[in-house]
Amino acid sequence: MIESKKLKKFKNIKHGFFNRNGGKSKGIYKSLNCGQGSKDKKNDIKKNLKIVKNKLSNNSKNIFLVYQVHSNKFIYINKDSKIKKGRIKADAIITNQKKLPIGVLTADCVPILIYDSVSKIIAAIHAGWKGAYKGIINKVIKFMLLKGSKVKNLHAAIGPCISQKSYNVKEDFVKKFIKKSKNNSIFFKKKNNEIYFNLPEYVKSQLKFNKISNIDHINIDTFDYKNNFFSARRSLRLKHDDYGRNISIIMIN
Repeated sequence: MIESKKLKKFKNIKHGFFNRNGGKSKGIYKSLNCGQGSKDKKNDIKKNLKIVKNKLSNNSKNIFLVYQVHSNKFIYINKDSKIKKGRIKADAIITNQKKLPIGVLTADCVPILIYDSVSKIIAAIHAGWKGAYKGIINKVIKFMLLKGSKVKNLHAAIGPCISQKSYNVKEDFVKKFIKKSKNNSIFFKKKNNEIYFNLPEYVKSQLKFNKISNIDHINIDTFDYKNNFFSARRSLRLKHDDYGRNISIIMIN
């Protein structure tokens, strides 16, 4: 479990970015696969989620996850929330509830954990290029401000994700971003006739655009095998028919 130095200093929250280590899954899912949407054995995924929860807290509720769809939708959970059975389609979770771990699943996309140290609100965001492009980060922050947060009290940790050197893209991908804003050209780099996209910096720029200055970037490349994270791109290259997911969670004590 990797922790953000910035978030770690707050004693009334617990959080962690998990890689593949320490779980029950076998084969291509070895070993801490938390991806409920993967083809892994459901019982192993359940055991893995329990391992993660216990690492965080023995007396908390189960980890709350959503069905991620690369959108800009989020869910807010307060004491009056009635969560229906069946997973909710969204890409971020916000809550002010204690002992409720909220999490996101990634396999190259960017996990972002946010904590408001005064209003005591937390958020977990799954930001792939689509979600970031559609404004998931902006929407979450805007909602937190609506709930009384002030940007100076927001602390964000950008977790392990795919790095620029591992993320090559096509010309039409670049055009899509440049069409949205010419300033987006800074997130692309050409090397040996290939174009590479800097997803974590794009995400960080959106946090900064929202005036957040307390940002911790855990600069670990999920694509690099030695870092032992699940990676959708690496699985594709190895011609696997599926891949596991890394989990990132945060909870108010």
